[in-house]
Amino acid sequence: MDFLTKYSSQLLGITRIVIGLLFLEHGTAKVLSFPLAAGASPHVFNAMSFPAGPAGIIELVAGALIVLGLFSRWAAFIASGEMAFAYFMGHFPTSPYPLLNGGGEAICFCFIFLYLAAAGPGAFAINKK
Repeated sequence: MDFLTKYSSQLLGITRIVIGLLFLEHGTAKVLSFPLAAGASPHVFNAMSFPAGPAGIIELVAGALIVLGLFSRWAAFIASGEMAFAYFMGHFPTSPYPLLNGGGEAICFCFIFLYLAAAGPGAFAINKK
């Protein structure tokens, strides 16, 4: 697949933006009640409620920074840690199998963010940090 090598920076940047937007959506759902899940009712955000409060703030801030490519390595590293915490505290106790515990998305986020923290933001970033 050598023909894609010359586009690696652009593909990394697009991956960062798409994954950041998906993560940001989780933050807006927790903090702003948007978008509302089917059948859910709007709630008042409580930053002190654990773990949803800190998770929502991390997802909102880190997601925005990752999308923009502004201090995205640090944001991705923190987001990766949050997703590892979410998996082991929220999903793993139900079952060790991600298919059964619903933790596949948390695992994917965790490792994609860890890769972005190591690889950097790629193209279309405000800065390279």
